[in-house]
Amino acid sequence: MPIYEYVCETDGERIELLRPMSQADALVEDPAGKGRKFGRVLSVFAAQGAATGVSTGGGGGHVHSGGCGCGKPMSQCGRPT
Repeated sequence: MPIYEYVCETDGERIELLRPMSQADALVEDPAGKGRKFGRVLSVFAAQGAATGVSTGGGGGHVHSGGCGCGKPMSQCGRPT
């Protein structure tokens, strides 16, 4: 089941719910019991790394940007290159 993100229309509180796709847009009860309304929002996946220089073959998906996917320079990461 996918995780959906919802935001409160009045105060901006965000919650995540694990629910079937068929219930993605169903009404969400206020978890605090205050009667607030929550609407589904687009969840954004965030990743840190280089936008260029990504190897797509032969390198096992290794990023060739001089840095590791964790954001540290390869000399400071500790992962094998």
